[in-house]
Amino acid sequence: MTSLICGSIAFDTIMSFDGRFSEALLADQLHKINVAFLVPSIRREFGGCAGNIAYNLKLLGGDPLVMATVGQDSGPYLDRLDRLEISRRCIRVIDSSYTAQAFITTDADNNQITAFHPGAMALSHQNKVSDAGAVKLAIIAPDGRDGMLQHAQDCVSAAIPFIFDPGQGLPMFSGPELAHFIELATYVAVNDYEAELLTERTGLTLHEIAQRVSVLVVTRGEQGAEIFVGNDKIDIPCVAVDSVVDPTGCGDAFRAGVLYGLTQGMDWATIGRLSSLMGAIKITHQGGQNHAVSRAEIDERFHQAFGYRF
Repeated sequence: MTSLICGSIAFDTIMSFDGRFSEALLADQLHKINVAFLVPSIRREFGGCAGNIAYNLKLLGGDPLVMATVGQDSGPYLDRLDRLEISRRCIRVIDSSYTAQAFITTDADNNQITAFHPGAMALSHQNKVSDAGAVKLAIIAPDGRDGMLQHAQDCVSAAIPFIFDPGQGLPMFSGPELAHFIELATYVAVNDYEAELLTERTGLTLHEIAQRVSVLVVTRGEQGAEIFVGNDKIDIPCVAVDSVVDPTGCGDAFRAGVLYGLTQGMDWATIGRLSSLMGAIKITHQGGQNHAVSRAEIDERFHQAFGYRF
C-alpha cells in the first residue's frame, strides 16, 4: 500500500573541528567575526526528511513514494533511490537550483555551527499531490513553506488522510496557519520541543489538539513517546540500545514506523512500539540512512523488546 511522503531531500555535509568554538570566538569581537576552522574530518550524508522516512519505510517492507524537489546536483541521490527501489516519479528536478543542503561543523564539545541552503526545496509547491495517483496515506513533512501549505490542502481535496509533521519547519508558520494544518490533518506528529511551540503558537493544549485530529503523537527522546487517542493516552517506552551514536534522523525513522503501522492496520500501542524500535535502530548508526537491517532482524528485535510479534 503506497504512502506518499511529501518533504525534503537534502545532502548533509558534516565536518569535525578538533578545537572549541569558544576558544576561537572572542566575546568582545563578535560584531566582526572572521574566522576559519580546520576540519580534518568530513563526510557527506544522504538526508532530508522525505529521504530518511522513505529509507526506513522501505526497510520495513512498505511502499514509499517520495514527492520532493531537487537540484542540478541530485544525480547521486536519485541513483541511490533507484538502487533502493524507491520510486522517484514524483521528484521534480529544478535545473536552475541546487539540492537542499546543510553544512554542519561540530567542535570538540559537540557544539555545532550550521549553514542551511534550501535550494530547490523552496520550489516544492510546483509538485501536485494529484500527480501521485492512488495512495493510501500521506505525510506532510518539513519542506518548502508554500509546498507544505499546498500539499496539505491537496490531500484534503483528494480525500487522502495525512500526518502533519511540521518538524524544524514549524517556526515558518503563524498560530492561525498551524491551527489550520491541524484542522486539515488526520494525524499530528511532533517531538516534545515542537509540541511546546505548537501549543504556544496556536493557544491550544495538547488535549485540545488531540480532540481535533484522530491521533496526536508526541515523541520525547529517551523518555519514549505519548500517543493521544481521543481522551486516552498510550505511553510508549524507549527501546534500550548498547550505544547512542547519532540522533540525526531518529524522528524520521519513528514516523516511518507510524506510516507502516497505519497502512497495515495495526493498533496504536503496536504502532508506537514499532516506531520506537525504528528510532532505536537508527540512533546506533551515524547519519540518517546508514543503518542496513533486514525485515527479519526488525521482527526479531521487536519480539525481544516487547514479547510478541507485530
